[in-house]
Amino acid sequence: MAQSLNNSDALHAARRVADHAVRTGVLGSHVSCRPVYQHIGAVLADSVLQAGLNYAKVVKPRIATILRTFPHATTMNILIGVIEQEGSPKFLQWEHREKVSRFDNLVGFMAEAEIDSTSELSRALRDKSFRMDIRQVRGVGPKTVDYMACLVGVDCIAVDRHIRGFAELAGLEDDSYDYLREVFGFAADLLSISRREFDASIWRYQSEQTARQLSLEFMQ
Repeated sequence: MAQSLNNSDALHAARRVADHAVRTGVLGSHVSCRPVYQHIGAVLADSVLQAGLNYAKVVKPRIATILRTFPHATTMNILIGVIEQEGSPKFLQWEHREKVSRFDNLVGFMAEAEIDSTSELSRALRDKSFRMDIRQVRGVGPKTVDYMACLVGVDCIAVDRHIRGFAELAGLEDDSYDYLREVFGFAADLLSISRREFDASIWRYQSEQTARQLSLEFMQ
């Protein structure tokens, strides 16, 4: 009964989120979507760099450089060779030890788990036990796991500050990760779009709103 009540509450909240998305025009004339990488180096780099950084100005240019400079680093076997030769800081174009260490630890985890390609990673991230295991890597939480899953084509929601902000605007009070992940997943279903697409569309909308607000404050 408790599970039924929880699902009922999540569905009610999902309708509020979906209605708010329609009212605010989140989906617009086209639906945004994150890329699906076939490049394991880009997936791990993007997953590590994105936390706490401006994606458009800091992360995206670095991923573009990785794809251009190391187009062959599509599998773990090749990526490890590149890192051994070039070093992780050069590959990431990032010197701060925390993110470099997290990247190295993720590479080690993938190698130990015998994950070589993005297709293998995509399959693994659909497995609950693998998702729990990867969270043992220092600095890797549920949001990073879901974000990584989105990058390899798994249909899910990565709950970040943009999702939380949109939930607050829609009138939701519970901001726990698993709850919002479920609610926004249901909302995407109600809107008949993929969860990855809904996630990316909210990210784009919230980012644009923040930029607009900062511009107005600067002009005052």
